[in-house]
Amino acid sequence: MSSVVIEPGLLSGTVTPPPSKSQAHRVILAAALAEGISRIGNLALSQDIQATLNCVEVLGARWSLEKDGTLTILGMGGTYRPGKELPRLDCGESGSTLRFLIPVALAVTGGGVFTGHGRLMERPQEPYARLFSKRGISWKREGDTIIVRGRLEAGEYTLPGNVSSQFFTGLLYALPLVEGTSCISPTTPLESWDYLAMTMEALAGAGVTVTEPHGNVKSFHITGPMAYQAGDHKVEADWSQAAFWYTANFLGSQLTIEGLNPYSAQGDKRIASFYWKLARPGDVELDVSQCPDLVPPLAAMAAVRNGTTWLSNAARLRLKESDRLSAVAQVLSAMGADVQEGRDSLTICGVENLAGGCRVNCHNDHRIAMMAAVAASACQAPVELEGSHCVRKSYPAFWAEYQRLGGNIHGLISG
Repeated sequence: MSSVVIEPGLLSGTVTPPPSKSQAHRVILAAALAEGISRIGNLALSQDIQATLNCVEVLGARWSLEKDGTLTILGMGGTYRPGKELPRLDCGESGSTLRFLIPVALAVTGGGVFTGHGRLMERPQEPYARLFSKRGISWKREGDTIIVRGRLEAGEYTLPGNVSSQFFTGLLYALPLVEGTSCISPTTPLESWDYLAMTMEALAGAGVTVTEPHGNVKSFHITGPMAYQAGDHKVEADWSQAAFWYTANFLGSQLTIEGLNPYSAQGDKRIASFYWKLARPGDVELDVSQCPDLVPPLAAMAAVRNGTTWLSNAARLRLKESDRLSAVAQVLSAMGADVQEGRDSLTICGVENLAGGCRVNCHNDHRIAMMAAVAASACQAPVELEGSHCVRKSYPAFWAEYQRLGGNIHGLISG
């Protein structure tokens, strides 16, 4: 297992976060479902994005990536064309890839054989299994493989609002491809609404019209079939990854963070306002139901602030690449933080500084590794990170950037 040792030392300089992974998944899928050529600028080839590109290629799209980060996609169109054999789709460790493409594959190829790695296939897929079994679609789980077979049809689909927004997004991409009127109805208040706003933005950019919940309208309404339109797009810088550089500043570094869109649909832009809430002394509670990916960087900030911090409504973090609530608590506690883990929350009592002088496991979770890295920069003694390679899942250049900004790293992995 690869590891790095980080010596204490604050960072300085100017940094531009990488392209948004969440936005890139969405515009790639829209371009793949269109007829014609689309160009997507400012793309970074992380492992998750590679998984999505590989899968849309299996379904019939073609793509090439230039050195400047411009992706060209020749779309496959969204017509139904089942083959004799189901396509095999390796989703890597990407939950977005898997959940976006299951209904899309049903709509265009009559299903697929989906595989994954790490904890991906341990993450819940029951919402789809229940929905599709009611409609005569075969759903079979064999070890780390899910086999779905059948044709997606228009109709009413209901999902609890507190499941991952990825289930809603998959249906929102697929149902415009089928003939008839469909609605997707949340049975409880929607969480992670901002991710759905990103989905709606990408669909609109491809000429797909969806009526979203508003006023007395409680459901998403879709009338198909609709044709996805090819076009040109540019991926924004990622607020989720910027959060780790915000954390470095909170811990004493002096970084200028550039390239972010303050008007972005990305929900993790909340990091900017949360930063200032945590900068003020006293007790504070942050509801992270709409931005669960911010918990690792927020917890690292809370570890050294003057006051107690509650990060609440975070139960879904137990179903990420790691049990992220437990992993955050373990890693920061090893560094000297005072963190108590609850069923769906973290309680963090700020300490004056983090001692470090420890070895921590990154739990094969890119966000845990980046949290540990920025926290280690402000520790009193070196910290060893086991499994540091996992940042390649979302931010392949993270260690190079960390070192460029003055981070003192030993045992830096290659690739």
